[in-house]
Amino acid sequence: MTNDVQNKAIVLEAFDTLFNRRDYEKAATFWSPGYIQHSAHIPPGRDGLFNLVRALPNTLRYENHLILAEGDYVIAHGRFSGHGRPASWIAADVLRFEDGKLAEHWDVLQDEATQAESVSGLPMFGDRFPADRQGNQ
Repeated sequence: MTNDVQNKAIVLEAFDTLFNRRDYEKAATFWSPGYIQHSAHIPPGRDGLFNLVRALPNTLRYENHLILAEGDYVIAHGRFSGHGRPASWIAADVLRFEDGKLAEHWDVLQDEATQAESVSGLPMFGDRFPADRQGNQ
């Protein structure tokens, strides 16, 4: 496996482990103890991220749509749902690897638009729109 392929697989497993399965002990093996957090929505460091996830509802889920890697960087385009807010978040997460671990993170987050809200007429994630806030598809 190339480093790019390995790094993409590590990010997907790390996100599933932390956000979907909430296995904090195993998740700690993916994130560097010196993890640097650039997100405006997440407290500093690995503990800041893990404590944020602990505080979110157990319904939190991460789904990946696209993942790209080059060298020490991976960009994951995904959806965070079940976090207790009215709309799911569509995220572009940028992660930097160091010594085989997630060492640094940046993100761009946006509320997911329903079909009625989409000026382009296209979904932001995958090929289908989410149910709107009233539960309609």
